[in-house]
Amino acid sequence: MKNILIIIFAFISIVGNSQTKRIKILHADNTFVKPEFPGATISLGNVFIEHEGATLRCDKAYIYQETNLMKAMGNVVINQGDTIFQYSKYTDYDGNKKIATSWGKVLLKDEFMELRTDTLKFDRENQQLYYKSGGTIKDTTNVLTSKIGNYYLQSNKFQAFTNVDVVNKDSKLVSNHLDYYTDTGIANLFGPSTITSEENKIYTEKGHHNSKTNISHFIKNSKIFYSDRIIEGDSLYYNKNIEFASATGHIKVIDTVNNSLIKGGYAELFKLKDSMFIVDKAVAISKMELDSIYIHGDTLMITGKVEERIVKAFNRVKIFKSDLQGKCDSLVSIEKSGITKLFVDPILWAEGNQITGDTIHLISNQKTQQLDSLKILNNGFMIKKDSAGFTQLKGKFMYGKFENNKLKSLNTIGNSESIIFLRNEFQELLGIDKKQCSKNIFIGLENNEFSFIDYNDMITGKTYPPSEFEELNPEEKLFKGFIWREEEQPLTKEDIFKKDNTKSENTDKKIIPNKELNEELIKN
Repeated sequence: MKNILIIIFAFISIVGNSQTKRIKILHADNTFVKPEFPGATISLGNVFIEHEGATLRCDKAYIYQETNLMKAMGNVVINQGDTIFQYSKYTDYDGNKKIATSWGKVLLKDEFMELRTDTLKFDRENQQLYYKSGGTIKDTTNVLTSKIGNYYLQSNKFQAFTNVDVVNKDSKLVSNHLDYYTDTGIANLFGPSTITSEENKIYTEKGHHNSKTNISHFIKNSKIFYSDRIIEGDSLYYNKNIEFASATGHIKVIDTVNNSLIKGGYAELFKLKDSMFIVDKAVAISKMELDSIYIHGDTLMITGKVEERIVKAFNRVKIFKSDLQGKCDSLVSIEKSGITKLFVDPILWAEGNQITGDTIHLISNQKTQQLDSLKILNNGFMIKKDSAGFTQLKGKFMYGKFENNKLKSLNTIGNSESIIFLRNEFQELLGIDKKQCSKNIFIGLENNEFSFIDYNDMITGKTYPPSEFEELNPEEKLFKGFIWREEEQPLTKEDIFKKDNTKSENTDKKIIPNKELNEELIKN
């Protein structure tokens, strides 16, 4: 008996609940039935219907009480709570599933946005909206259009698919898949996407873009296109308000105007200040005819507008070109003048020669994009290894000229001295010329050998037979300050990243202040 009462009670509860879920007609100017519409109650004029907290108004409705279905037409208005209103010409409503399918100039409004489409499905149970025939969402910041869209009312999240555009006064975002939050203006991007503004164009395949704060983070195949450069990185952070971008992982900064490339592991760009810096295996690559020159430093800084761009490299700087290599502590390269200045213990290797001085300047021809000339300021010293010893040229200053990017001549000025190994056409050693000149020594170079040598003014010294030169003391065979540094020479472009185990690599060494370097840093 007890079990029978429980069953009866459960049945009454189910019936009672099903009755409360029925579609209710609260008002209609006229209500009737027609045989041609079996099971339907037809309501006309100012129809007002309620179902589980939502109301519907229309001009005409067909209500099927047994199946809990309804067809509404003419000025249909659905209201859920105080915040959601939907307008359309027609609506089919399933009271059991609580799903409304509306079509004909559908407009839905809530506190954050307006949604317009031709056909919209409203799942009240899960508080979700769907369309597949194209729609537009407008909030306080953006206008979003897409072919397919899903809107989740509880989280204010809008999923858009196929031909997605998000447009505001500052930018346009184009994608095929994104999640957009109407309350925050945040868009999570999936797949190829672009954001275009007056300042730049951004491409990414995955990322996060806040259209209200204009702060973004992109994490897959991302690029920022400026008018004069392109920034690439595994991860890009961008703040449009202050035109600041940072990039992490496999950085590439392509200078489209000056035909150069900068690579590294981390970079920061301050567009309004026309400056950026790169660290972590940073390297600047400049195209020079069929060759390229690579400049590496622990830190690279690029400043200035396009026509006045300046590259600065700091700490453990190395240079590689197929026919020219170099090394120093600090470097400044000025695009406008074509001058590259090497500071603090600089060294160059060119045509088999080792060249050192207090400061070295490399000057390029801006029209031909080739090396033009060379300056060694104070304590100039050139060394070339010979099978019988070391050819040496020393003076206060040195000035060199390049042809086709090869060093062709060198003029040594002030307290000049030289040690030259003289050979015949069969490369047999004839003698060793050791001389000093009060003014200058001028040499020509051809195929890595001296083609001529001229002495100007007071000349002292002598030519030694090979046997006599061999008997000289070691210090007489080498000029003061001689250091042979071939183990430091980068032989490949990969070598510029190697740290040399040499005294010159010791960061604790005492660095003599360089007045020209300080002036360059202050000026630029």
